[in-house]
Amino acid sequence: MDYGAHLPLIDFGDGSYTLSRLQSYAAAARDLGFRYLAATDHLIFPKPWLDGPTALAAALAESGDMTLATTVALPAIRGPFAFAKTASTLDQLSGGRLLVAVGPGSSPLDYHVVGIPFEERWKRLEESVQVLRALWNPGGPSFSGRFYSTDGAELLPAPLQPRGPPIWIGSWGSPIGLRRVAHLADGWLASAYNTTPERFAQALKKLRETLAAEGKDAAAFPNGLGTTWTFISDDADEAERVLRDIVAALVRRPPDELRDSILVGTREQCRGRLRAYRDAGVQRLLIWPVRDDLRQLQIFMQIAEGV
Repeated sequence: MDYGAHLPLIDFGDGSYTLSRLQSYAAAARDLGFRYLAATDHLIFPKPWLDGPTALAAALAESGDMTLATTVALPAIRGPFAFAKTASTLDQLSGGRLLVAVGPGSSPLDYHVVGIPFEERWKRLEESVQVLRALWNPGGPSFSGRFYSTDGAELLPAPLQPRGPPIWIGSWGSPIGLRRVAHLADGWLASAYNTTPERFAQALKKLRETLAAEGKDAAAFPNGLGTTWTFISDDADEAERVLRDIVAALVRRPPDELRDSILVGTREQCRGRLRAYRDAGVQRLLIWPVRDDLRQLQIFMQIAEGV
């Protein structure tokens, strides 16, 4: 597996939103050998949450050759044309190192505040992906759908990557979600706190069957696992408190629903979960430390060496 690190966008109590923090975190991830630097999108959230693409731009100078990833961005909320411009700019400034993972989001409030009915989210996501592809391919075919049309629109500068950054779609693993991934995307991003190694393996099997039915090379289709909340401690009681008081409270799930999915626990427990995800077929795993983030990056890479 390759590993990535989510930028520390959420205020878990320290409130230390500074440029130096983001850049120090990116530099630490780079120097430790992480391959991806990721930022997740939310417009409205119960806790303070920095803007994802802006944070990626802020950390760019310390990102080395890491791939920058949106995990996931919400083009229907941001507007697919504005998001296409943002992503194109990030791809240019990073030297062509952007990976765009998109999703509809799961918050009705995000849609309410921008005046979009929540029930339109999936159709708008599908059209948004087609808008991105059309705008990132100057001279190629335009797109016209129910909600969006690129007729007469030219986005300049185009992304540095020919035909634009790869577009992955986030899916928790439902059959319809996996069909959408197979039909529209260049890769699949799952969410750790919404799966388990066993469920991931089942979803991956279904995705590969769907890809094969579409005539695509299932073996070459990439995947990743994001939002892997992380706190690794030699003190099992401390890890349990973090699981209960920080992670479970954040995502509003009972701790028992999260225990086998994320990397909160002792070193041996977390090493075992890493192995389970590796054996399930996860190719890229993105961690998100919830406390003591620089130290957690180090500890994670220590336990990952034995996987």
